[in-house]
Amino acid sequence: KEKEELYYSFTNYVTPGTIYKYNIEEGTSEVYNKPNITFNPDDYESKQVFYTSKDGTKVPMIITHKKGLELDGKNPTMLYGYGGFNVSLTPSFSTANAIWMEQGGVYAVPNLRGGGEYGKEWHLMGQKSNKPNTWKDFISCAEYLIDKGYTSEQYLAGQGGSAGGILIGRAITERPDLFQCAIINVGCMDMLRMETTTNGVPNIKEFGSVKTREGFDALLAMSSFHHVVDGVDYPAVLSTHGVNDPRVEPWFSAKMTARLQTATSGNRPILFRVDYDAGHGIGSTKMQRYEKQADIWAFLLWQFGQ
Repeated sequence: KEKEELYYSFTNYVTPGTIYKYNIEEGTSEVYNKPNITFNPDDYESKQVFYTSKDGTKVPMIITHKKGLELDGKNPTMLYGYGGFNVSLTPSFSTANAIWMEQGGVYAVPNLRGGGEYGKEWHLMGQKSNKPNTWKDFISCAEYLIDKGYTSEQYLAGQGGSAGGILIGRAITERPDLFQCAIINVGCMDMLRMETTTNGVPNIKEFGSVKTREGFDALLAMSSFHHVVDGVDYPAVLSTHGVNDPRVEPWFSAKMTARLQTATSGNRPILFRVDYDAGHGIGSTKMQRYEKQADIWAFLLWQFGQ
């Protein structure tokens, strides 16, 4: 007998993950199961826009915030990105981001080159010697948000983790004037040493190898540590890392933090949050995730003067 119904799930930045039951004969859907969350999607809007990167490439981004947002350049904005390993950032609901938006914050996610949103070619356009496209896409995204009045340099934060640490590190070293804050979670910061670490060799296919001239040049270009310049007023930075991280060595974050603290000419804090009972984040407990997220939001609101 053929099935008369099927089940599917749906989520986006303003819709908690919900399972629906679809009646094939009638062509109707009804909610089968949804999380018990006090959040009204009707109070928010989430839309996709396209902006132009440095080389003319059109890059998509989804911007989410409360309805009726005033485009006065004073909205605290979290710009989150990754851009690597053929990973696609698809819309999904997060209670942590819901809390941010409830406070009047904007949450923006661009689909940068290096990800998989437009297939293998999109991935290769942000890999190895093409890696600068990733952070240049991100910088252009930040400029778009400022130009359109969503935020300004005083209210903009960039966040990324792991390979996304390359993205954020290079964005703030290339355009330190563009961001008030940066959050770097378990970030890859010294790419010339990546290959020598425990998990370094498996990443050669994505980043390249120091053993070739082309590979060395590509890795140097994406190595945030080597682009920190003395006497520059860098954004406030919070780096987080678990000491037991098997993927990205925790000394990456420690080394980058120390370098930024020494180099910056400004007074904005550059801090390193260490969890001695955590790793890359995958095995963290619910409470560990809550505590880290609370520290991140508190850090940003502190720097935004909220």
